[in-house]
Amino acid sequence: MSAVISLQDRGVVEIAGADATKFLHNLVTNDIVKLAPGEARFSALLAPQGKILVDFLVFVEGDGETRRYLLDCPSNLEPDLLRRLGMYKLRAAVSVNSKSSKFAAFAVLGDARPEIPALAMARDPRSETLGWRLIAPHGTKAEDSREDYEATRIAAVVPQGGVDFTYGAAFPHEANMDLLAGVDFTKGCYIGQEVVSRTKHRNLARKRVTPYHVEGAAPAPGTKVMAGEIEIGVAGSHSGDRGLALIRLDRLADAMAAGTVLTAGGSSLEFVVGRAAS
Repeated sequence: MSAVISLQDRGVVEIAGADATKFLHNLVTNDIVKLAPGEARFSALLAPQGKILVDFLVFVEGDGETRRYLLDCPSNLEPDLLRRLGMYKLRAAVSVNSKSSKFAAFAVLGDARPEIPALAMARDPRSETLGWRLIAPHGTKAEDSREDYEATRIAAVVPQGGVDFTYGAAFPHEANMDLLAGVDFTKGCYIGQEVVSRTKHRNLARKRVTPYHVEGAAPAPGTKVMAGEIEIGVAGSHSGDRGLALIRLDRLADAMAAGTVLTAGGSSLEFVVGRAAS
């Protein structure tokens, strides 16, 4: 059986009540109405200007008015997420609570369904290579295999907020959410929807998290990526000779067409245009 990997930087938020489905569906980037038990959806809460405030994986339990949702979110953003959801709740029949004291998020790489008692379990919707995502009680036996998970995530070009893009500053297209099944363009209105829709239909995405190969030591997150004297982006997470960087696409195209060597922190980078870094 594949190793169970503890994701200690994740928190768990529960949304329950008779209006839970409508409440969440009308706020976030993905279709929550169609979400079924045994599935997960990648989604985000945006600012009205369309920028990502917090992203998360959504699980569902139950049916009809008994449905409750579990959000696997960054633990450092959980207090702000709880506050924002509480603001939007108004008079809706909804409860919003943290479950992080009892439950935690785990990952299991590989195709086989894990034989582990879990509150919720589903394939990671962002990439087949990321295997399974679980919400299970604290104390669930797990191995220290976070490096394996990070290497797989980076190879799949799945950005991590706070490292590969900045919350409150990046649009969903910049964080590849449209490529990672994180945005439903047919569901109708949600907060920030007009900006996201306009970016798609007018092809306005100027930047994206893009994979690279590196010769020598990978640059530290936050290092400027340069094409000669021109800054074209900033480096993010890395594993081995692979990494991710938030890049200005027009400047990258110009540099590649001109044969300009791209560097960051003294190392040469070779960018891969597309989803996969290999």
